Amino acid sequence: MQSHMLTGSGESGNYLKLIEGASAIRRHIDLLHWLQGDVQEVMPHDILLAGWGNFQEGSIRHDIVSRLPGVRSYAVGTDGLPFLMGKFHENWIFSGRQPSSLDFQNFEYILGNASLPGSFTSALRSMRSGMIHGMRDERGQCECLYVLLSSRKIPSNPTSTAMKLLMPVIDSALRQVSQLPQQQKPFPKSLKAGHDEAFGLSDREIQIMDWVAMGKTNSEIGSILNISGFTVKNHMQRIFQKLNVFNRAQAVSKINGVTFNG
Repeated sequence: MQSHMLTGSGESGNYLKLIEGASAIRRHIDLLHWLQGDVQEVMPHDILLAGWGNFQEGSIRHDIVSRLPGVRSYAVGTDGLPFLMGKFHENWIFSGRQPSSLDFQNFEYILGNASLPGSFTSALRSMRSGMIHGMRDERGQCECLYVLLSSRKIPSNPTSTAMKLLMPVIDSALRQVSQLPQQQKPFPKSLKAGHDEAFGLSDREIQIMDWVAMGKTNSEIGSILNISGFTVKNHMQRIFQKLNVFNRAQAVSKINGVTFNG
């Protein structure tokens, strides 16, 4: 692999070479090989997270491309990825929808102190830097977000420039890859959608219910949100009253529009 492949007089030609290589992508393995090849020279990363859908409502599909063991799109521990992608999306919006660097330690509060299962979560905890960029599909009225994560420092340059230039290529490549079975199902009903009208939950109560739906305890949610477990318990009591339910399972079922028979 040539170092500094996108510097100097051959820069345009090298970008064209990368784009040409992407045109043959049809499978996840093809995308992985492309990303782990010369692309690493300009966009170094260990994990690529892709998310698309309505980030405002939380209706998000995701994909993961990585060679790390156990880091797969729907491996154990990925249930909370849409929520995490929503946080990354907020960071991207704050940056004016431009490529933005992040210190992954700033997002450790999202994972909290919970002992989550699976190699995916372990891999997330080992990441130390990232780069975020996305695209808005005006015709489809949705957004696509891409997050590079690395266990080492990702340099702002040339990574930010490369993400701007190659993002349409990556987006097109992923659209050509056959969907996984989980990605073909209808979007799940969002915990964020319609709460004000349907249930009257506050933003904090919605945030807590996001984590309840992921199976977190009051103590774990408190650690994640930097509040006490007792405060979470008080929120839960108010949530039960608003939803007219008696326990967490009923609350999640009602919010998701599922009739609870227990």
